[in-house]
Amino acid sequence: MISRQLASDLRDAGLMWTPVKGDWFVIPDHGLDQLEFVVSDMVIETRRMAMGRQMLAFNGTTEWAMDTLAASDALWLPRENQLREVLGEAFIGLEHIPGETPGYAVSTLIGNTEERFVDVDVEEAYARAALALLRSTS
Repeated sequence: MISRQLASDLRDAGLMWTPVKGDWFVIPDHGLDQLEFVVSDMVIETRRMAMGRQMLAFNGTTEWAMDTLAASDALWLPRENQLREVLGEAFIGLEHIPGETPGYAVSTLIGNTEERFVDVDVEEAYARAALALLRSTS
């Protein structure tokens, strides 16, 4: 799972989120900062409200008084496959880096420049590559 800071940077760079079942997210600034949530048909589902606004509905939660939350108020934590999708044709490949501190390198072609993003976590490497791509197009 990517860091909250990197998820926030992706959102600030223009990464849009349309919540679907299986998506992970956090709710900053509501006293729930340390909790991670997942969209599910059983507990948290998406609802389209008036004027097309996406809402997250919390079904059966008794821990706090929150029935719905605008999806824009949540912070999406995209998964590896979702980040690879963001990269699209810019994605060249993924390489496992063995060693004492193993890691992963994501190679991309951004503009005419091949770039490599390395991290110990594969999702973080993908997220860094996606962030660079988003920033290059803004």
